[in-house]
Amino acid sequence: MRTYGELFRAPEFTPLFLTSAGLVAGQTVGGLALATLVYDATGSPLLSALAMFGPALAQVAGAATLLSAADRLPPRAALTGAALLFALGTAVLALPGLPVQAALAVVLALGPVASVAGGVRYGLLNELLTRDGYLLGRSVLNMSTGITQICGYAAGGALVAALSPRGTLLAGAALYLAAAVAARLGLSRRPARAGGRPSAARTWRANALLWSGPRRRVYLALWVPNGLVVGCESLFVPYAPGRAGTLFACAALGMLAGDVLAGRFLAPAWRARLVTPLYVLLAAPYLVFAADPAPALAVAAVTLASAGYGAGLLMQERLMALTPEELSGHALGLHTSGMLAMQGVGAALAGAVAERLSPGAAMAVMAAASLAATAALATTAPRQPGAVRR
Repeated sequence: MRTYGELFRAPEFTPLFLTSAGLVAGQTVGGLALATLVYDATGSPLLSALAMFGPALAQVAGAATLLSAADRLPPRAALTGAALLFALGTAVLALPGLPVQAALAVVLALGPVASVAGGVRYGLLNELLTRDGYLLGRSVLNMSTGITQICGYAAGGALVAALSPRGTLLAGAALYLAAAVAARLGLSRRPARAGGRPSAARTWRANALLWSGPRRRVYLALWVPNGLVVGCESLFVPYAPGRAGTLFACAALGMLAGDVLAGRFLAPAWRARLVTPLYVLLAAPYLVFAADPAPALAVAAVTLASAGYGAGLLMQERLMALTPEELSGHALGLHTSGMLAMQGVGAALAGAVAERLSPGAAMAVMAAASLAATAALATTAPRQPGAVRR
């Protein structure tokens, strides 16, 4: 499977694509609205960052206890139910007078649901496509994420200005409902990929297996460098409240460009060679924020840096090459949960640093930490990473 036409002709890829886009749209619009609401109420960069990215921290609980459900639930029912729960939770966040602490509790409670939903979604993608089609399919989903975020952050910023943060949260809930409809009507009923009941014990055993051998370094590479850079992104609102939507949209545009390059045009022989340079690109441009750059330079730095997210796509292909088919959903769910949890850690660290320094200085500190993590992982890489066998 080498072309986008072949990909969209694959049975059920299009409804999965629409479901994924709806979930991302709901999260994008709702997350920006909630971060703005919390920052307006508290003036705290830390709480604002946690409002937008903190829910990812709760995915650790789901990854530790519930992730075996990713391969043991019927995909259509699981994705539909998760989208409905997200819609309900986002609607609750729009209630007038809801305390900030209660709002954070709601979004944290949705974290374990998100961890299972991520495993179901990407496990289904791996099931629908041939093994050689996964990279292209995942790149298209990532591209849709970038496009949706570009539009979502722009629309979210406009909605916050025209309506209010609470009205924008209701729009986010409606987008989640649309995702539920796409999953229920577009996906066919199919059995779970694995038998047995989900349990914490099954989750722990599979996690231990997936964390062994060369997969450990792959997971660390997928989680740490980009999680620290997301800490930079979590400070866009306190750094430039009036331009945060533009910065988020430019980050999504850069990520889109990186995914197109990695998923469609990069030859297999170059994929292993370019992982480390892409991770360096992901962090290095954020160092300019230490000097409080002009708006045009800030936009250029964010756009250029986000192209480096293509490294994660290449590492996911390597992860799938190392993973048994029956654990594909669990493996991808662990990747997604760990990645988002590390993004939450990055947001919390960035917010804490910004409380003592400034948002721009904190962004430079997080970028330097990401570069250090990339250097450490590069020194432990095998000499022929593409030759690892399952």
